[in-house]
Amino acid sequence: MTAPLGRRVAAEAVGTGLLVTVVVGSGIQATELSHDVGVQLLANSLATVLGLGVLITLLGPVSGAHFNPAVTLAAWATGRRTGEGPGLREVAAYVPAQVAGAIAGAVLADAMFGEPLVRFSTQHRSAGHLLLGEVVATGGLILLVLGLERVGRAALAPAVVASYIGAAYWFTSSTSFANPAVTIGRAFTDTFAGIAPGSVAPFIGAQLLGVVVGLTAVAGVYGRRDRAATAAVVTATVATTAAAAATTATVAVVAPHDEPELASP
Repeated sequence: MTAPLGRRVAAEAVGTGLLVTVVVGSGIQATELSHDVGVQLLANSLATVLGLGVLITLLGPVSGAHFNPAVTLAAWATGRRTGEGPGLREVAAYVPAQVAGAIAGAVLADAMFGEPLVRFSTQHRSAGHLLLGEVVATGGLILLVLGLERVGRAALAPAVVASYIGAAYWFTSSTSFANPAVTIGRAFTDTFAGIAPGSVAPFIGAQLLGVVVGLTAVAGVYGRRDRAATAAVVTATVATTAAAAATTATVAVVAPHDEPELASP
């Protein structure tokens, strides 16, 4: 990555924001066009696949197109000894930009469809099987992203990563958020793609556990470049989970009271 840090951070904010706009906006559009939840999910997942592929192609050469604190954290953990991944300075800049972009993206989608700009979601997603789905979805994403680099196929990332996310919409119980920043952003919209603020911290905890699982899988399949990488990410996961919990607590102060869990994704 040769672009100045400011441009890379801007690319991460814009990319994450537009990704959430695609996810939330297509979800709103789908519910307006059909009352069939299966059709709604199909439309939502298809738009996400297409949008994500375009965003990775467009912004990947600038920032690496992480759009995801889980990917940023995994890239730091695997490259911290070799210098091939982002350093702590980049991680500290990327993650807040990704979160801010995700929130802005949700607000933008709501604005385009005449929804309240900020209305916290009432869709609760805290069941154990949904958290397991997030571990699987995130672990698979990390294995895919790092595995492509290990086998010299990183150029295929726009198509392959987007395809994986589209598939994971359907084969995971959680519909594959697999992204802490996107999870936080989706708490700010009470629409098809939303997640209640009270469910955000458990989802992020599951995603960060998925990072550890993914890194372990990468080491097992491709060999370990850095023996300390997995231990390092466990330590970072504890810190990130604490920060996520603090963010969620702040959101929950002004969020609605709990409502029954909804069936839609």
